[in-house]
Amino acid sequence: MTERDAILAFAVAFIVAVALTPLTARLGRRVGAVDQPRERGLSEHPTPLLGGLAILAAVLAASFIFIDPGVAEDEKIRGILVGAILVTLVGALDDRFDLPAAIKFIGQIVAATIPVVAGVEVANITLPFIGAVDLGSAGAPLTVLGIVFVINVVNFSDGVDGLAAGVCAISAVAFSIIAFDLGRGSAAVLAAIIAGAAAGFLVFNFHPAKVFMGDAGSNLLGLLLACVAVEGAVKTQVVLALVFPLLVLAVPFLDTTFVVLKRLKYGRPVYVADQSHFHHRMNRIGFSQRKTVLYLYAWTTLVAGFAVALRFVPYSDGAGQLNLGWSLVLLAVGLLVLAASVYLVYVLEILKFRRLRERRLRRADPQLSEEELARDVVTKLETGQFDAVGSDDSGATQADP
Repeated sequence: MTERDAILAFAVAFIVAVALTPLTARLGRRVGAVDQPRERGLSEHPTPLLGGLAILAAVLAASFIFIDPGVAEDEKIRGILVGAILVTLVGALDDRFDLPAAIKFIGQIVAATIPVVAGVEVANITLPFIGAVDLGSAGAPLTVLGIVFVINVVNFSDGVDGLAAGVCAISAVAFSIIAFDLGRGSAAVLAAIIAGAAAGFLVFNFHPAKVFMGDAGSNLLGLLLACVAVEGAVKTQVVLALVFPLLVLAVPFLDTTFVVLKRLKYGRPVYVADQSHFHHRMNRIGFSQRKTVLYLYAWTTLVAGFAVALRFVPYSDGAGQLNLGWSLVLLAVGLLVLAASVYLVYVLEILKFRRLRERRLRRADPQLSEEELARDVVTKLETGQFDAVGSDDSGATQADP
């Protein structure tokens, strides 16, 4: 399979998703799968779910055209697609009936097991300074758990218009480029299909969203991205194989880790939604949904681009000898990505909120001491449960789209 196949597959998946997404929105309204505005969410009006069904249909249609089931590698793709169908159905049922967390988790495990049985398994990994490590019988269950983990990472990040679809599209493009360079044509084409389907859905999901993907879509994209990460990067002898998916999916990984640690710290159930996600916190400091999403897109693109650079920048001769010039270039790119990450997480989320919060408190009570101001800000930042900062805060205004 070639890069031309990937481009055509992307286009087909995009067109099918664009054509079918309005139909799934209509279906969502008809069967009662509609997301209602709630305190923990950012939507302002009832929005139909089940957009994930359009993404699934686009992936299946493009895969039927561009992936040959007679090829050994493509038999694994078929297992991925069967697992994708199952996890989408579980998600669709949850969108309609709000399944218990245990039932959803079991469904995810069963769906993740199907591609692993088909051969999508990490049997060994290559670690820096250690070499190849054989996982033996632990490979299959670890792969299942890894797939389920990514499913929930994507699910947790799906909380604002266009975020999950856009981040997954960007990530899938990066996986496709890396997989092609590693000679994993089938995985590369599937990644391109995922990108096309997510981008096509995004036409109707970008703010203001006309339809949500729901758990049907977030579960689906999580499983597909996890599987192409395994087939396209991790199952190689490349020393950095494990680094690629960690970098490509760094933004949703960091967001999920941050949220889970917050919930554990304050004794809240992990699966009970709250307003601790990056997009919630950025919204509370005055960013519109569009601006929030665009910042997170940019962050994802930078980190994913660094993952691609690790594969293409000739910083080493492959025998352990570093090329000083190219190593410095790669280091500069890495520092740029790190600086952008610190800027987004610290400056935008913390420093700006600190300034606006201090203004609000000072206006409410001019007699407050600096110590009292600092104590209040620290408490709010630690818990993440603070009042929204709006346009009445000493000239601070809601960011324009």
